[in-house]
Amino acid sequence: MTMHKPYFVSLLLMVAGLLPGGCAHDGGPIFPKDKTAPLWPAPPESPRIRYVGQLTGSADLKPAVSPFKQFGNAVFGPDKTFVFSDPMAVCTDGANRVFVADTGDRVIHVLDLDKRQYARWTPIGRAFVTPVGLAYDNGGRRLLVSDSGAGTIFIFDSSGKYVGELGAGLFQRPCGVAIDPGNGRVFVADVAAHQVVVLSPTGQLIQRLGSRGDALGQFNYPTNVVVDHHGRLYVSDSLNFRVQQFDPALLPIRQIGKQGDMPGYFAQPKGVAVDQEDHLYVVDSQFEAVQIFNDAGDVLLNFGEPGHGAGQFWLPTSVFIDPRNRIWVTDSFNHRLQVFDYLPEAKP
Repeated sequence: MTMHKPYFVSLLLMVAGLLPGGCAHDGGPIFPKDKTAPLWPAPPESPRIRYVGQLTGSADLKPAVSPFKQFGNAVFGPDKTFVFSDPMAVCTDGANRVFVADTGDRVIHVLDLDKRQYARWTPIGRAFVTPVGLAYDNGGRRLLVSDSGAGTIFIFDSSGKYVGELGAGLFQRPCGVAIDPGNGRVFVADVAAHQVVVLSPTGQLIQRLGSRGDALGQFNYPTNVVVDHHGRLYVSDSLNFRVQQFDPALLPIRQIGKQGDMPGYFAQPKGVAVDQEDHLYVVDSQFEAVQIFNDAGDVLLNFGEPGHGAGQFWLPTSVFIDPRNRIWVTDSFNHRLQVFDYLPEAKP
C-alpha cells in the first residue's frame, strides 16, 4: 500500500492528538454513575434495588485506546464490534467475567470487565444449536452451557477451551442449569421430560426428579433452576405458573406463586436466582418484571415494567446474582443485559 506523505503526516498528528478526533484516551466507566437512575421502591422509601446500567455488546467495554492503537485504527480501521442478538442466559465467574448465551448468534459472549476484553466461545468441532442455559463451576473452573437443541451440556475450561459434554444422552430438551455450591451436583431442567435431571460433577446420573403433573413435586415444562446457600433447590415450573422449592434431600417443601396478575402471582415464570441473603428472584417474561420473595415464599418487592428504557423489559428470560449482589437480567427482545444492585437493609 502506497501512503502519500500528507496522509502519513496527518496520521502522525492524529496519533499525537493534534487533529480533532485523533486523541488516544483512557477507557471510560462501563457503568457511568447516574443520580437519576431508577430505584425500587421509589423514594421516600428506602431503596432495595438500584439500576446500574446495561450491556449490549463488545463496544460497552470501552477499552482504553493507546497512541499505537489509534494509529492502527486510522490505518486499518477500528476493530469489529459485536452486539447481542438474542441473549437468553447470563452468569459470571464470580469475579469480573460475564458470560452471555446468545441463541440468535449461537455463541457465548465473554466480557471481561476488568481487562476490557471481549471473546466469543463456541465448541470447536461442534456447533451450538440453541444455547439457553449457563452455570459457572468455580470448583472445577469450568463453564457449563445447556443447549436445548443439541440435547446436551457443553463444557468449557476457564480459558474458553471446549473440553467435552456432560450428561450426553440423558436429556430430551435441557434448559436451565445450576450447580449445588455444597457438593457440586448439577441440576438441569429438562423441559420436554418435565423433570429435573440431577448429575454428579462428572456427569453420572444421580436422580430424575419429578414427572408431568400439577401436584407438589411434579412439573409442567420446567425451565430454570437455582440452588441457594442452604442447598435448597428452586425450579421455575413455568406452565404450572409457579416456582417449587425442594430441601437439600430433594423433597418438595412448597410452591411459590400461582397463575394470576397480582404481586406474588405469575403469568410466565422463567429465570430464577438467589442473592446472598437467599431472597428468591423470579423473572416473569409476560409481565416484563422481576419479583422477589423470601425463602418462605412471601413476596417482598417487584421491579421492572414493559418498555425499552432503564429498568424496563421486553421479554426478559433469565436472572443471575453474583457474590457482590449485582443482578444481571437478560432483556432478550431489547438485545441487552440490564444490571442492578441489591442494596441490603442497613443493620441497626
